[in-house]
Amino acid sequence: MEKFIYQMFILGTGEYNDYALSKGLGGVIFFTRDIQSKSQFADLIKTIKKKSLISPFLSMDQEGGKVERTENIHSRYLSPRYAYKKGELFLKKQTEQMAYELSEYGINLNFAPCADVNTNPSNPIIGERAFSDNTDDVIKGVNLVSDIYRVNGIIPTVKHYPGHGDADKDSHLTLPKIDLSFEDMKQIHIRPFKVAIDNGIEMIMAAHLHCMCFDKEVIPASLSKNAIGYLRKELNYNGIIISDDMVMKGVQNYVAIDALVMGIEAGLDMFIYRDADENTINIIEELISRVKNNPDLWQKIQKSNERIYNLKKKFGIL
Repeated sequence: MEKFIYQMFILGTGEYNDYALSKGLGGVIFFTRDIQSKSQFADLIKTIKKKSLISPFLSMDQEGGKVERTENIHSRYLSPRYAYKKGELFLKKQTEQMAYELSEYGINLNFAPCADVNTNPSNPIIGERAFSDNTDDVIKGVNLVSDIYRVNGIIPTVKHYPGHGDADKDSHLTLPKIDLSFEDMKQIHIRPFKVAIDNGIEMIMAAHLHCMCFDKEVIPASLSKNAIGYLRKELNYNGIIISDDMVMKGVQNYVAIDALVMGIEAGLDMFIYRDADENTINIIEELISRVKNNPDLWQKIQKSNERIYNLKKKFGIL
């Protein structure tokens, strides 16, 4: 049971990372702090692989521009919006270069591309991270980028379901509210995720947003049975659904263990925590205790592990 539960987590580096890897940690997420030079980063990845009970996802957020983790190694790429504005050929070449570099470093999972449609010009968190404020253009960008990562042996992740583009607040700092009709959400913001699913996307990241068309009560879409259930039941998605970082303020109104249980019950397969610290390990260990007395939760965890295993096998990680 222990390694099944640890498989559901992707943690940042930190004091307890080695411990988590020895227990079967599902993956590691790298930030700028972890990447000081190419040789240092290569050594770090080599060490992580050696200490892993089960081969991990090795991941980062490498979108280009505003959200990029390799700025200590080379100058930044263009953000998705500006790369897309230069034309599909430019976007293709830039993404191929990024994918080649990530593959060389040993990264096998990228939390990109953004499938958000940036309909709110005052959006404080998406902006140029989105390919466009037009749904069809976003779909083109998402498909092109996802295909290039896949061909290069890197798992793409579309984010931030059900769409962060209309937000007027930053979910790192609070829980944004999206007050759009279901029809608008579906046609404008969810459609890029639907097309990505139809094209075989392997992983979707769920956002810490209160999406009122799914829930009148205040609950993040990342923990919502209605929002996650729509992916599973209506869009027939059977890939991995992963949370955005669980230390973001958008999900902090819940006791940490309760948020994990809610997420699993809603249909999440994996969770991100940016630090492998004592507090994070305690939360995971508490989840293990909870699951021992909850056969329904254990059943869902087994199903999630099946998805994780199949994806790792498909990309030659195991």
